[in-house]
Amino acid sequence: MQQRPQDQYVWAGEVKTRYWSLGTQGSALVLVHGIGSALETWALNVEALAQHHRVYAVDLVGSGRSDKPLCSYSLVALAEFIKAFADRLGLDHLSFVGNSLGGGIALQFALLYPQTVEKLVLVNCLGLGQAISWSLRLANLPLVDKLYKPTHSSTALTLKQAVADQSLITAKLVDQFYDLLRLPGASKALIAQIRANVDWLGVRTKVYQPIVDRLPTITVPTLVIWGNQDRILPVAQAQIAMQHLPNARLQIFESCGHWSHFERAAEFNRFVLEFLANS
Repeated sequence: MQQRPQDQYVWAGEVKTRYWSLGTQGSALVLVHGIGSALETWALNVEALAQHHRVYAVDLVGSGRSDKPLCSYSLVALAEFIKAFADRLGLDHLSFVGNSLGGGIALQFALLYPQTVEKLVLVNCLGLGQAISWSLRLANLPLVDKLYKPTHSSTALTLKQAVADQSLITAKLVDQFYDLLRLPGASKALIAQIRANVDWLGVRTKVYQPIVDRLPTITVPTLVIWGNQDRILPVAQAQIAMQHLPNARLQIFESCGHWSHFERAAEFNRFVLEFLANS
């Protein structure tokens, strides 16, 4: 891990929100993490991207060190949260890099506020189909919201699911995410986030179908990135994006899982910067 940026906080609506801000020139680039994650997931990306862009990595409401209210965690609600965050920082034109749930939020944001979005980078993106790992569907078991307590070993197991090369999941990384998952309200917010978007059958139809139906209306330049060994969201869903987004290109990483931005950071950073510069 590189030296971590300084935590900053801002009020996005009524939510005290943690974020990192790097870079003083170029267009605004907002990095949005996935379910059960936090802005630390971008630690290998922020400095490289900030060489050419004003980068903002944000902890979603309910995640990381942002507030964890009992509220809606639907994609629409999360996109509205990101809009409040962007408005608070004065970002009226921005591009997104979104991983998993964060990719779904980026798509939902583009549908809600098309005049605000310049470009999209969708990384192993939720919201393109129903299939998703059983580990997330299990959050719908009765009483999970009351009984779930993260452990060090369960955190390690979850992180290892996100990569093809499990040696990348260091003890330090596990400690970081375990500390975040133990924060007050974190467990309940995590289960609420999952249940809002995933049921026993997979990603809820009401979550992905409205997005898929409207993909042809998202005309901004879009880069779709996926790890070919993703065990959370199948790489086949990348083809849904390519079939329906009118201005998209695709990059698939071999020997790579759900966290393409982490597992293949150097290549990822290069592809994203090239896309942002030339598309």
